[in-house]
Amino acid sequence: MAFARVSCTILLALMSTAAAAQEPPVPQLTPGSERKSGIVASTPTLPAPPQTVTLTVPKGTPLQVALDREIHIKKVGQPMHGRLVEPVYAFDHIVVPVGSELIGTVTRIETISAGKRTLSVLNADLTPERKVEVGFNELVLADGRHLPVHTTVTPGSGQVIKLVTAADAKEKKNVKDVASEKTKEAKQQARQEWDNAMKQLKTPGRVRRLERYGEAQLPLHRQYIPAGTVYFAELDDPLDFGSEVMTAPMASSIGVSFPPGAVVHARLLTPLSSATAHKGQGVEAVLSQPLMDGDRLILPQGSRLQGTVRQAQPARRMKKNGQLRIAFQQLVPPDGIEQKIVATLEAVQAGKDANVKLDSEGGAEATTSKSRYLATALSIGLAAMSAGNHDGDGDSPNGTASGRAAGGMGGFKLIGMVTGALVKSRAFGTAMGAYGAGVSVYSHFIARGREVVFPKNTAMEVGIGTRTPGATTPPEQRTPDATPSESAALADLNRVAP
Repeated sequence: MAFARVSCTILLALMSTAAAAQEPPVPQLTPGSERKSGIVASTPTLPAPPQTVTLTVPKGTPLQVALDREIHIKKVGQPMHGRLVEPVYAFDHIVVPVGSELIGTVTRIETISAGKRTLSVLNADLTPERKVEVGFNELVLADGRHLPVHTTVTPGSGQVIKLVTAADAKEKKNVKDVASEKTKEAKQQARQEWDNAMKQLKTPGRVRRLERYGEAQLPLHRQYIPAGTVYFAELDDPLDFGSEVMTAPMASSIGVSFPPGAVVHARLLTPLSSATAHKGQGVEAVLSQPLMDGDRLILPQGSRLQGTVRQAQPARRMKKNGQLRIAFQQLVPPDGIEQKIVATLEAVQAGKDANVKLDSEGGAEATTSKSRYLATALSIGLAAMSAGNHDGDGDSPNGTASGRAAGGMGGFKLIGMVTGALVKSRAFGTAMGAYGAGVSVYSHFIARGREVVFPKNTAMEVGIGTRTPGATTPPEQRTPDATPSESAALADLNRVAP
């Protein structure tokens, strides 16, 4: 019995030794350690979890709101209604489409100071225009959802604006530039989108505009905010629209080479004025819409453009208008990896009364309306009528009522015209006519010209590309204030590297 037990024990020991010789033991790995080379893991590698992107409109994002009907200003708290004229994106999704409604109120009406009221009275205006502040507190989406919002209207907004496109550069003979054609198409598309957005507003026709102009000439008149006035309402709190899964193809396409003639929609973060800007000053803008190449995402919304002021010329006397030129040299996507670019300003939104124009290289300059010649000639003509007016016999020291009225109208509009007709003094009518002519000549030809002003959140269309090594610009095509390297960068805008 004992012999059988010993035999079984020896047999089991021999079998265990043979099994151990066939398979070596696997070392136990501690967290963060690696296996030695030559040892293959038996468990398969798990795929990386999908990356998600939050669709959040961050705090400070401006909503471009245009009033869709005329407002007669009466009191603080009166309601106002507008519509979004530019879509709001989060990453690559439209989360607030064009046409979404915004509801707000008049939050403050400026009190007129005694000095300003006196000057207005001297100009025959007994109801001077007051500054009106507004705010928007409710967003109505296209699907009917009402979202409460808290906004702050950007200073400098509250104008009727238009889209100003840059002049097209002269085409070289026997050279077909595909990128330039793409850029031109992008500018035309931007103008079409702007026109379509403004069609949803009940903007006044020519007859209504003439009525409002005539009413404004009266000593007592009501104050209106016209339909089409655009405000930039910055969000005080973020808006959350969920999240999306970023696919591998989407992630791999971000930041690749730009398509020929690429134009991005950007919004200026640095307010600029030709009166205060200086050469070398930093400028920053943010993409308000993603850049797509077909179905591929190249740049998401929120990417930033960084550049400098290349030229700043303030307005001067004798109606010399201001000039401003900016250039972007760096692009910063959300991942923070900077890359060098060349870019030019292809279009910009500016107030209709600002009279801003862009040259073929994106430089901005204020212009003076040619109507100043007609207005000045009319004032001088009225002054001449008041100075040379006499009755048929030439024996009246007071002249004619029509002559005195003409002089009064030239100096003080309707009040002057009535006063000149009633006050039987030829000298009084002549003095008012001379005053009106002098003011017209000074304001139209001697006074300081207009400044180029781009408030914060000014919408821009920026042509963007990467620099092709070795390209240069002929000396005759360089801008006066640009260095050779800067001129080369402008020339390379549409020559996109593969």
